[in-house]
Amino acid sequence: MIQLGKYNTLEILRHTSVGLFLGDEESNDVLLPNKYMPESYEIGDKIEVFCYLDYDERPIATNLDPGIVVGEFQLLQVVDVNQFGAFLDWGLEKHLLVPYREQRSKMQQGQWYVVYCYLDEKSNRLVASNKLNKFISNETLSVRVREKVDIIITRQTDLGWEVIINNAHKGLVYFNEVFKKIAIGDVMAGVIKEIRPDHKIDVSLQPLGEKVLEPAANKILETLIASGGFLALHDKSDPEIIREELQMSKKTFKKGIGTLYKAKKIEILGDGIQITE
Repeated sequence: MIQLGKYNTLEILRHTSVGLFLGDEESNDVLLPNKYMPESYEIGDKIEVFCYLDYDERPIATNLDPGIVVGEFQLLQVVDVNQFGAFLDWGLEKHLLVPYREQRSKMQQGQWYVVYCYLDEKSNRLVASNKLNKFISNETLSVRVREKVDIIITRQTDLGWEVIINNAHKGLVYFNEVFKKIAIGDVMAGVIKEIRPDHKIDVSLQPLGEKVLEPAANKILETLIASGGFLALHDKSDPEIIREELQMSKKTFKKGIGTLYKAKKIEILGDGIQITE
């Protein structure tokens, strides 16, 4: 079966004036237009292509890599808006539609949104949605505390950053636990910090417990070296200044300089810290 919105490994069946026809094991075929043909090939070769619908709603294959595939969440830009909805640039000739019914709020041309791609069963068309909660659930969880996970940042709330965990669940990273610049659409690693009785999930961007100490010490030392061996930061410094300079909390900073001091890597002065000779 040729799957729309996904990569397919298909056999080259025949060459025509418009391109190569590729087929699967169920005798379905699809056109790979001339401009996407490989430089060299043999009839019977198998190649990997992405399949979607062309402007006439016919299945077509391409060797281009789309910015999103069915079942994924990704950050994409709106390039056009008309009476049918918003259209996203996903790296292919025909833009990806987000119908108005699938927009959390009216999308604006030029803006970027995290969306989910799926095959609409009624129309058999590939579409996207930024009503993300429809496609994730915390009812039955597939993660556990301290597990390393993949996350995508989806939006900012009063408490922190909402994230999608492993393409399946919703979680939250609290503002006071973010020590680096992040933005909507960022994909990164995280750790499950806590699962609450109501299945709400807290996520950390750093290793839990004492494991955060060593990276903090290393970062402070690297910053010291880059700054010529001295930083005007100490245990009385304003927490916001520490966060801005090092992207870490004051508590983590104090633990970090404690580690460096015990290792005789730094001296703690009245006005800052300095690398030892």
